[in-house]
Amino acid sequence: MSTAVCPGSFDPITNGHLDVIRRGTKLFERLIVGVSDNPAKQALFTKEERVELIRRVTRGFKNVEVDSFDGLVVDYVRRRKASVILRGIRTISDFEYEYQMALTNRTFAPEVETVFVMTHEEYSFVSSRLIKEAVSMGGDVGSFVPREIEEALRKKYKK
Repeated sequence: MSTAVCPGSFDPITNGHLDVIRRGTKLFERLIVGVSDNPAKQALFTKEERVELIRRVTRGFKNVEVDSFDGLVVDYVRRRKASVILRGIRTISDFEYEYQMALTNRTFAPEVETVFVMTHEEYSFVSSRLIKEAVSMGGDVGSFVPREIEEALRKKYKK
């Protein structure tokens, strides 16, 4: 059984992330969306909130599981008995970063492959950071995130 892990901070999950997940469900028998904290970023949603939000917006996918983890992604991939890390790429700068990460991960775990999929062009400029900025200033982000995510963002920024 082919199992892949699609790791990320997903703060919040976007339609671009969902595009990568949707496509991953066609490539792998089982896809685990692994939610982690990025030490370089200040999260808006707790890890538990992100897991719950992602579960809501992926409930229609039969072969998707949502989980959280700490530490190195390759250690998590091994624990989950997966063999692939699935990553989305939007831009050339994404590729440079992802390429470095893939080579680093290969050094730690040569048995784990990294598979890249190109995000659909309509989502190529969308990032969680930009979405949070737009919502914080009252912007409409409904075309970039699912309705449940937009509602959760609005609630966070009303506090």
